[in-house]
Amino acid sequence: MKRILLSSLLLSLLAACGTVPPSPETETTAPVNIAEQPLLVPPLESLRDTTPRALAGKFQKSSWTALPGWRSDDLNHVWKAFINNCKGLMRPVSGSLAMQARATPLAWQPVCAAAVQSGLTADTAGQPAVRQFLEGQLQPWRLLDGAGKPAQDTVTGYYEPLVRASRKRQGDYQWPLYAAPSDLLTIDLGAIYPELAGKRVRGKLAGKRVIPYDTRAEIAASAQRQPPAIVWVNDPVEAFFLQIQGSGRALLDNGETIRLAYADHNGRPYASIGQWLAKQGELPLAQTSMQNIKAWAQRNPGRIQEMLNANPAMVFFNEEPVKDPELGPKGAYGIPLIGQRSIAVDTSFVPLGTPVFLSTDYPASSTPLDRLVFAQDTGAAIKGAARTDFYWGFGDEAGALAGRMKQGGEMWVLWPKQAGAPSAR
Repeated sequence: MKRILLSSLLLSLLAACGTVPPSPETETTAPVNIAEQPLLVPPLESLRDTTPRALAGKFQKSSWTALPGWRSDDLNHVWKAFINNCKGLMRPVSGSLAMQARATPLAWQPVCAAAVQSGLTADTAGQPAVRQFLEGQLQPWRLLDGAGKPAQDTVTGYYEPLVRASRKRQGDYQWPLYAAPSDLLTIDLGAIYPELAGKRVRGKLAGKRVIPYDTRAEIAASAQRQPPAIVWVNDPVEAFFLQIQGSGRALLDNGETIRLAYADHNGRPYASIGQWLAKQGELPLAQTSMQNIKAWAQRNPGRIQEMLNANPAMVFFNEEPVKDPELGPKGAYGIPLIGQRSIAVDTSFVPLGTPVFLSTDYPASSTPLDRLVFAQDTGAAIKGAARTDFYWGFGDEAGALAGRMKQGGEMWVLWPKQAGAPSAR
């Protein structure tokens, strides 16, 4: 679930590139319906270890009794998330996932095999059985920073928004959410410079040169440059914030609900429309909430596109059906996120696919929020040992919680007992 876009540094690299790149790899090779597939665990002897990847932090062996609030965490609905996470751990991965630090299938094969052999299902796995399984299979390791001290950092929140939309441009439905353009190129810099593994830039061909892709303003100003619109939304600010989140659901005027899943972006750096409004003297920076920006847009309908154009970045989408309302969009690990059970992490410290025990507080309060979660997403702003983005789920209530979330937090990585200290491949 991509939420923040590329930096201007990478754009400068793109501008310097004058040759046509090789065909880009897909962002993830995970099947679209991975959550609907059964968990298949390959035999241990069929798995091969891959190249180790050094992690920036360290780990200190801990115990389940040291986890604050572990015994009070409601595990009634955690088994679905655990099994889905195993599906991700057991699948072969290439493309961009192969270039990120992730948990190795070799370490997790015995745990995922034991999950299958347990006979537990999402319907039958009660708290005592799940807790007993986790404590029997996993070892908590406290995450330390690069200096060897317990890592503590900021925990923010994100969510899956809902917009009201139509497949046709009509009436109030005037604001498009686009599919990916056919002429958008993705350049894998790691294929040319190994030290830039995992770095990509976007652009388009101009003759024999690759140049930066169109800005939001350039796309809006030219009908010829506009990709196909998947839907037209009735509120420009809600459409804009859905792009910031990177994915969302659309309630169509015929009653159908679809998911708008992240497909790609134009490679331009993100700029805050709240800061633009503040610089224009339209709103104090401290008051640039979504609600106040929407109110400003209603008072200034003729300046809405000007405001939106202040952010040159644009996200493009794929349409997907919503088959299981509990499952959110796919995160960077290719696994559908589950509300209050998925987080975004810095993979320099925590490998993708790792179960984590997170200790933080509820938004704008001192009420403890201690939760077993899964590291299934990333974000350009999520940098640091315990820096975390907590996925609250779907809808307005989740959005209100995510918008207020800015708490301190720390974490323990939950790793297979037989595998030693946490590692990445």
